[in-house]
Amino acid sequence: MTADRPNVSTTGSGGAAAPARERESGRERPPGPLMTEQGRTTIADGVVSKIAGISAREVSGVHDLGGGAARMVGAIRERIPGSRTNLQQGVSVEVGERQAAIDVDIVADYGVSVVDLSTGIRRNVIAAVERMTGLEVTEVNVTVNDVYVEGEDDGEQRESRVE
Repeated sequence: MTADRPNVSTTGSGGAAAPARERESGRERPPGPLMTEQGRTTIADGVVSKIAGISAREVSGVHDLGGGAARMVGAIRERIPGSRTNLQQGVSVEVGERQAAIDVDIVADYGVSVVDLSTGIRRNVIAAVERMTGLEVTEVNVTVNDVYVEGEDDGEQRESRVE
């Protein structure tokens, strides 16, 4: 993630309590949907990661999320009886009190336009996170780590059984 994110507080879910109104550049900012006169709602990073992961997987053309190592660990984890798919795999977030920035690592299906795919992922992730959390999503960075070609994984599994 980039270090120069405007207006994203890095206190995350473990930050200290803040007053109902914050001072920003000498002006008082009115309470938002997460900060009201009656109290404050804090959303954990894991919640935003899970929402972003699920919404990114919904986009046609996304084969999987995560880089090579994350997918390998995920594949091993899924073979353990009773385990579930890690919906946060391949997603990292920075959550402030009112804003979130999201990075998504994907494997794209072969033949899909990467530009259109990343636009669809951004649109879906922003809509889901903003609707479900009330946070403003300042950016969604998409990294394409690999392209999935039909039958490619099947060949690798056959080779590993022969050895």
